[in-house]
Amino acid sequence: MNAPVASAVLKQHLIDPEICIRCNTCELTCPIQAITHDSRNYVVDASKCEACKACIAPCPTGAIDNWRTVPLAQPYSLAQQLSWDELPVEEPVAQREQALAADVLGMATTTFAVATPAIGVQPVAVQTLSASVPPWSAAHPYLNLYGPKAPVTATVVGNFKVTHGAPDSDTHHLMLDFGVMPFPVLEGQSLGLVPPGADAGGRPHHARQYSVASPRNGERAGYNNLSLTVKRVTLDHQGQPVRGVCSNYLCDAKVGDAVQVIGPFGNTFLMPNHPGSNLLMICTGTGSAPMRAMTEYRRRLQGKAVGGRLMLFFGARTQQELPYFGPLMKLPKDFIDINLAFSRTPGAPKRYVQDSLRERAADVAAMLADANTSVFVCGLKAMEEGVAAALRDAAIARGLQWDDCLSQMQREGRIHFETY
Repeated sequence: MNAPVASAVLKQHLIDPEICIRCNTCELTCPIQAITHDSRNYVVDASKCEACKACIAPCPTGAIDNWRTVPLAQPYSLAQQLSWDELPVEEPVAQREQALAADVLGMATTTFAVATPAIGVQPVAVQTLSASVPPWSAAHPYLNLYGPKAPVTATVVGNFKVTHGAPDSDTHHLMLDFGVMPFPVLEGQSLGLVPPGADAGGRPHHARQYSVASPRNGERAGYNNLSLTVKRVTLDHQGQPVRGVCSNYLCDAKVGDAVQVIGPFGNTFLMPNHPGSNLLMICTGTGSAPMRAMTEYRRRLQGKAVGGRLMLFFGARTQQELPYFGPLMKLPKDFIDINLAFSRTPGAPKRYVQDSLRERAADVAAMLADANTSVFVCGLKAMEEGVAAALRDAAIARGLQWDDCLSQMQREGRIHFETY
């Protein structure tokens, strides 16, 4: 009973609950399922984590890149992490060891999980598709200017419905003005909106992430404003009725309302700026937001010999549920090549974006073969596998080695998936 406590230490991987915007990127990225979550927090299981850091680069906020040195026999448990509203301060290892020793000497019955890799846990084969660096000519982004403890206030200056389908597809175009407060964003970046009120546990709601739908010089050019594409959440993933806290708050916002914003986030999903650069854009639903931002920025630069070819593949259940359908149809065909896919049109076969990609395989392959092309994919996670397969098959049909092609695009920051 008087044996000394082992001094072995562990650099424990933790997620900052204050900065995390619960986008689920880390959990989807982790190759060994060491990350999990409840209705409040995302946490890392010390008994599984191998510190491979595969989750670090994809995180849009940097919340995932946090570490604490703890005794090997006394890591922070999942229950502790799930209860946090903020990360604990760095505690001297000796102090935690003394606490453990006191429990041992006092015949404490509490047990602690030893942070060693779980027996039998094997890495799952997960193909990494997205690059971890931006295109070389992308502008430098500003990040995390405002956090949860000091958000910036923006004013709603516009709120327009941009779909005409069923209530469960109600999507709005929300315009926010920041007045004299700086909030610089680039096409492809996102921000966090903090809804008012508290959750069922009485704690303030955490921020929700939304991609910016306007170009860097504002929804209204030359003004300190931006826009978002927000879908009203009325059903959960199981199809059961639910009222999305932040989405309903934003869709119901009135002109003049003040909202709390954090961010901006995102340093890789950024458009290239060099002359001749091509954009191959693939999206579904509100995943169209960054594509709208990129397209509008390029439209404003027409005649200035800045950009190359634009090709868009956009999927929705029906034409009525596709955001911005009217404005899209007004864009000149010599400016952007638009391909729409609808999966629930009455009397017509189901078509998804990957089907549209296959129909245009020769043109898609030509863009993949061009070193000036950047690929951007944004939308539901379910689309990712089908889109990747369609891109692979198009490349192979042209005689390209897909693995080599993908690796090169990743190294050069020219392929980016942002799915949820």
